[in-house]
Amino acid sequence: MSYLLDTNVLSEVRKPNANSNVRAWLASVKGIDLYLSVLVVGEIRLGIERLRRRDPSQAGVYETWLATVHRDYADRILPVTIDIAEEWARMQVPNALPVIDGLVAATAKVHGLTLVTRNTAHFVQAGVRSFNPFEESGPA
Repeated sequence: MSYLLDTNVLSEVRKPNANSNVRAWLASVKGIDLYLSVLVVGEIRLGIERLRRRDPSQAGVYETWLATVHRDYADRILPVTIDIAEEWARMQVPNALPVIDGLVAATAKVHGLTLVTRNTAHFVQAGVRSFNPFEESGPA
């Protein structure tokens, strides 16, 4: 099984006191089975740029971490394609998701990935397989 990591999961693992369930789950999965959306990278970049305005030094720490993410996931960062955009549009009716959440969900669906997120409730309505490693030990 392969997985698409949401921003909240990727961000969690860089914390010194990260959730032990998240750490344990990630340790149990082969790295080649983990993917990111370009939108997750974009959300992290946005956080760094916001942080840079008030704490440039800490932003530099995150910048270094993001460079590691780029390197580690280089061939597993998925773009938004036409197929994903069209799936996103179908998923918006009748219950729209926020744009980025919807596009991440569509990415998981198009690529047949399980979305790993803390916010599984967002994605149930869209018919996307999801898993919350903060609360569960592994996907059913």
